[in-house]
Amino acid sequence: MEENIELGVGTRVEHDRYGEGFVCKNSLNGYEIIFERGGKLSFGKANILKDMKVVEEVEDNKPKLSLDEVTEVLTNILERYNGINDYVEIADKWIGGTLVLNPGNASQPKEIPVDVFFHKIVMLRDRLRVLEQNINSHKSLSEQDKVNIQKYITAAYGSLTTFNILFKDKNDYFVGAGKKDE
Repeated sequence: MEENIELGVGTRVEHDRYGEGFVCKNSLNGYEIIFERGGKLSFGKANILKDMKVVEEVEDNKPKLSLDEVTEVLTNILERYNGINDYVEIADKWIGGTLVLNPGNASQPKEIPVDVFFHKIVMLRDRLRVLEQNINSHKSLSEQDKVNIQKYITAAYGSLTTFNILFKDKNDYFVGAGKKDE
């Protein structure tokens, strides 16, 4: 019998210790099987065939999730619980561009696609926002501690305003302690 077999609900199996049983649940990580001696037990999928033999196989006809469906679900979860914001667009003039870092010595220059660099800047901004949310909702920090830490985060945003030229929409800009329109 195959090692990577999927046992469908209703498949009859036989176990040396628990006797005959049938699969009543097939989940992502394992199976629940009801045995005549032992009741309902859970087994991981990795070693299922080492523990028992299949007496009568029932095809697993559960619908499988596609990679696109899994990606959509994970994206929704991350957006909801990690504070990841809407899609941020790079300014049109930078699409397809390259950032070239020329060292002061005779070393080879480093070229980075601007969209890769931009993505890292956006990730940094999003992580700062999550940090900000976590600080503001922290139960153990005093209000004064929150204000003091927030000053550092605001200063970090201010240090990153140089990269605002990469953003297509001004609403996505970094804003430091100065004016909102800077």
